Amino acid sequence: MSTWQQDIDKIHMLLAGLSFRDRAGRTLDVEAAFQSWRRLTIALRHSHRTVYLIGNGASASMASHYAADLAKNARLHTEVFSDLSLITAISNDLGYEKVFSEPLRRRAKRADMLVAISSSGKSRNILAAVDVARRLGMSVVTLSAMSPRNPLRSLGDLNAFVATEVYGLAETCHAAILHRWMDLMEVNT
Repeated sequence: MSTWQQDIDKIHMLLAGLSFRDRAGRTLDVEAAFQSWRRLTIALRHSHRTVYLIGNGASASMASHYAADLAKNARLHTEVFSDLSLITAISNDLGYEKVFSEPLRRRAKRADMLVAISSSGKSRNILAAVDVARRLGMSVVTLSAMSPRNPLRSLGDLNAFVATEVYGLAETCHAAILHRWMDLMEVNT
């Protein structure tokens, strides 16, 4: 069992080792990637577009949390698909794989943004939503962990990857990444 200090050191090491890639698989400087994400989001705010955030389990909680923070603090229009009636209707009638892609297909527009959070990077419903987003001409940002070869890691315009196979560490780092983005977007008036 690790100590608290060892856990903090591990999180520090993982965040310091954060990698970003673009859709072509090129490694990006982390600060430049955050600034690119910020520029994409500012353009989205000025054009009154929507940021959609998706995830399963803890990642769904993060999607909801940061959607609220971005709406309140960054004056962005955000949306998550957390309505229980919608989730159960789509899951029952169409399958859980379409729980995000189907409402995204019906609501999203070109130049909107999808932020896809999946620790494994292999969740079929997340991958299906990214496919829809691509076909609609949305910008896509992904957050993943586990295997460096996970399929989600190569699908976004910006792909953040945390090199851990421990879900709790991946989720902690993803929360820090999302908070950094939100802090870059905050409007102080």
